[in-house]
Amino acid sequence: MEQYNEELKAHLMATDQQFRDLAEEHAQFHKQLEVIEAKEHLTLDDEAEEIRLKKQKLRLKDEMNAIMARYRAQKVA
Repeated sequence: MEQYNEELKAHLMATDQQFRDLAEEHAQFHKQLEVIEAKEHLTLDDEAEEIRLKKQKLRLKDEMNAIMARYRAQKVA
């Protein structure tokens, strides 16, 4: 199943602009989070930004999973 999910992600990255945009935005948030998490000491602003970025990443992941689920449903129907 994991192999299928990775193949589906690769297919959608190549064929679905919305999925690609979501994945790129998710990757940008991930990079921003890495910068924050690399700091030795976080300020209150850093902590708030970390929480915001994690929520945004989760929202994007949910949207990407919904696209994958719709694609799977179309292939079954």
